Amino acid sequence: METIKLTIDNKPVEVPAGTSVYQAAKNLGIDIPVLCYMNLHDLGIENKPAGCRICVVEVEGRRNLAPSCSTTCANGMVVKTHTTRVINARRTVMELILSDHPKDCLTCPKSGSCDLQNMAVKMGVRNIPGQAYAEMSTYKTDFSPSIIRDMDKCIMCRRCETMCNDFQTVGALSGVNRGFMAVVAPAFEQDLEKSPCTYCGQCVAVCPTGALTEVDHTPKVIRALADPTKTVLVQTAPAVRAALGEEFGLEPGTRVTGKMVAALRQIGFDFIFDTDFAADLTIMEEGTELLTRLGKHLSGDKTVKLPMLTSCCPGWVQFFEHNYSDMLDVPSTAKSPQQMFGAIAKSYFAEKLGKKREDLVVVSVMPCLAKKYECQRDEFKVDGNPDVDYSISTRELAHLIKEFNIGFNELADEDFDRPLGESTGAGVIFGATGGVIEAATRTAYELHTGKTLKNVEFTALRGMEGIRSATVDFDGLPINIGIAHGLGNARKLLDLVRTGKTNYHAIEIMACPGGCIGGGGQPLHHGDTSVLKARTKAIYSEDTNKVIRKSHENPYIIKLYEEFLGKPMSHKAHELLHTHYFDKSSKDIFI
Repeated sequence: METIKLTIDNKPVEVPAGTSVYQAAKNLGIDIPVLCYMNLHDLGIENKPAGCRICVVEVEGRRNLAPSCSTTCANGMVVKTHTTRVINARRTVMELILSDHPKDCLTCPKSGSCDLQNMAVKMGVRNIPGQAYAEMSTYKTDFSPSIIRDMDKCIMCRRCETMCNDFQTVGALSGVNRGFMAVVAPAFEQDLEKSPCTYCGQCVAVCPTGALTEVDHTPKVIRALADPTKTVLVQTAPAVRAALGEEFGLEPGTRVTGKMVAALRQIGFDFIFDTDFAADLTIMEEGTELLTRLGKHLSGDKTVKLPMLTSCCPGWVQFFEHNYSDMLDVPSTAKSPQQMFGAIAKSYFAEKLGKKREDLVVVSVMPCLAKKYECQRDEFKVDGNPDVDYSISTRELAHLIKEFNIGFNELADEDFDRPLGESTGAGVIFGATGGVIEAATRTAYELHTGKTLKNVEFTALRGMEGIRSATVDFDGLPINIGIAHGLGNARKLLDLVRTGKTNYHAIEIMACPGGCIGGGGQPLHHGDTSVLKARTKAIYSEDTNKVIRKSHENPYIIKLYEEFLGKPMSHKAHELLHTHYFDKSSKDIFI
């Protein structure tokens, strides 16, 4: 490999050809400030528009300062990263950015984790010239079910555009206008709800300011907790326990299941349940549906739809409805675990409590912002009353714990309540890419063969590759499985399915990198994908430590079918636990 020799701040360095000045300086331990730059190595995503100019450096022989993030190293290059000229230019750029930025830092949802604010502090910017320009930009705030878009705070770093268009291939965002009016917005500057936005929240996860934030449901949750006429239930998704600790200074991948339960109990929830219970329930319905389709396929039924696609991820479902309306009969009709839990809580559990569904408030804690949108969909309501009332993100739960002044790290572990808190190892691995289909395989194998599966770990289904394939032997019947995480990878896979160029029987798709562990509502990992790997390890560790690791062996799931549902895919199960999909390809959508 060709190497390049150059000097940065009087230090010689040798780097591979094609290396940027920023990366070369980083290799030397020299810190060059960046704002618009973002590099998610393992995902193959690099955002380097050189738009903010915070990272400029002096290059000997060049008249103008050069953006280090997009300037490629050359032999003999001499670079100065912190001269008076450079520092003055960076401060001027920062002052210009701030001159057109709202001054509501005290109440901004991003306060405390704002890259722009942190950079201004680091640069010592305290006076902002040109305040008159601040009145030039007066965009309206765009509220969607999941995401708030305040374009007065957009600094045109274009990180969100890179995630939305390059990684997710959703195409909901693009740069519009020039000068102080320049922002990243949906096509034709329409609202997010009228765009192909999937509400996955990856744009929120990478936004360095408060231009993109989640819709905050915590005030409504607190009001519900204070209402003596309401019984408030909370369910927690599997990926939350693998990331929540990061908000309290713990190492990524620290499992905090017991502390999380204890904190929720101190906050005042009447019942603390586990979405993993509903994940086990999902496997019973989705696994039975897969076996039914396979049986029809093997008997020669040409009308059966294969491959069957998983339906747990609402961001993926929204993407599918917008882009693959000709294939709406291909995904599983099973609801997501969040919605299955809500449906069971407000029917089966409400009956056990002797209460009406309207007297129950179901709150979900999710790693995903699309869950906020999902629980508001009309098909998940009964006479206008939603199965899940409010969904809060992992970050929102952390804020709630801090607001209640709970010493999280000092909490003793506590257990989930019963009956909707008991789960298996199969339920918890839903949080990682490949986990849903692995959980389904554990159950489908035993239901199909009638034999006991001794080794439940299908490691061939695990990994971080964007698209993966594996074949699982069902005692002589080969089952071909496809897996994708990230909607850009999902598009590649679905385009092959649409043309009939695959032989998959089942496909799992998750919208976010790494699956739910990389969801848009998780603690910000700032491009460090090693954090995603640590969270994934925590998920599989919890699975390994479970006594029961197959969904169909969960005693409370067995009891639920015996007492209430009858059997998987029964009429009652279908009524409560299954859904249908909608053609959204042309409803005021510009793709």
